[in-house]
Amino acid sequence: MHPMGKIIIGAILMIGSVAAVVGYPEYGLLPAFITVVKGVLPPFVFLIGLFIVWLELDELRIEKELKAEERKTRSARRKKR
Repeated sequence: MHPMGKIIIGAILMIGSVAAVVGYPEYGLLPAFITVVKGVLPPFVFLIGLFIVWLELDELRIEKELKAEERKTRSARRKKR
């Protein structure tokens, strides 16, 4: 998958986790469990999304640096001829 697609997925995970903390309706079944899930799961999903975005931004940066390095190598070879 393209890095930009992964960045978008990570951003959706982060936004969704924040929305989960703000807006779940209360359920009659096990309200304490729901409270724990609301408190623990969204930050965890947010961190996963943040990690995905960070990883893919780093991958894009590395690809950009590699392309620049390849250009330098090509131009150096042309100058030697």
